[in-house]
Amino acid sequence: MPALTIRTIDLNSDLGEGYGPWVMGDDKAMLDIVTSANVACGGHASDPETMFRTLTWARERGITVGAHPSYPDKEGFGRRRLPIPAPEVERFVAAQTGALIAIAALAGTKVSYVKPHGALANVASEDSAVAQAIVRAVRAIDGKLAILAISGTVLEQVAGDAGVGVFSELYADRGYTPAGNLVPRGQPGAMIDDYGAAAARLLTWLETGMMPTVGGDPVKLAGHSICVHGDDPHAVVMARAIRVALAGRSVTIAPFLR
Repeated sequence: MPALTIRTIDLNSDLGEGYGPWVMGDDKAMLDIVTSANVACGGHASDPETMFRTLTWARERGITVGAHPSYPDKEGFGRRRLPIPAPEVERFVAAQTGALIAIAALAGTKVSYVKPHGALANVASEDSAVAQAIVRAVRAIDGKLAILAISGTVLEQVAGDAGVGVFSELYADRGYTPAGNLVPRGQPGAMIDDYGAAAARLLTWLETGMMPTVGGDPVKLAGHSICVHGDDPHAVVMARAIRVALAGRSVTIAPFLR
C-alpha cells in the first residue's frame, strides 16, 4: 500500500441552507462528522433563525465556522452566474459575511474564514476583478479572516498576493477536468455519488498529490480541506464513508484553522 504524502486534512460542508423551520439536509448529523462548517448567510439560502440554529449546533460540537456568501439569488440557489459588477460583489460579500458574524456573536461563536458559494466561487476562480472584490471585502471586515478557495484558482492567487490567509479546497463529490477545474454541473462526471469511488479518489490524491480527472490525466492540486456538499440527499453517508476511509489510513481529521 503506497505511503501517504498528506497525513492531516480538514473535512468541511456547506450548511445552514434552509429557511426558518425548513432544513435542507441533516446539518446536525453533518456537524458530527466534519471539522469545519461553511454557513450560508442570506445570499443563496438561510435567514437569521437558520444561521443562529446552525451556528449554535456548530458551537456545541466545537466546529470551526466560515461564512458562505453567494450571489443574491435564492431562486437559483446561487448557482447562476449573474452579471453583477465587481464593486457590487464587494458590497454583498461584506453584507452577508457581516450578518453571519453578528449572528455568530449571539450564538456564542465566531466566524474564522470566508468560502464563496456556487457560481460566485466559480467566477472568482477565473475572474481577477471578482476575486479582488471578495478579498477587499474580507480584509475590510476583519484582517484576521482567512479565505477558503478552490485549489489552483485565481482567488487563491489573489488572496495570497494580498497577504490574506488562504487555504486550498478540494471536493469529494465533484469531478475535475484535466485543467484542474470542476466539471460543470449537468455534464457527465460532474457529480460523484459512489461513496467508495469518492473515498478511493481522495486516497489517491493523499498518496500522490495528483487528483484523478474526467477524461484525462490526473492533475496536481494542493489541498488543506475536503468538501462534501451538505444539500445532497446522501451527503451524510458520503461524509461518513470518507471519514472512515481516511481514518482507516491513519489520516488525522482536523480543522485547517486551529
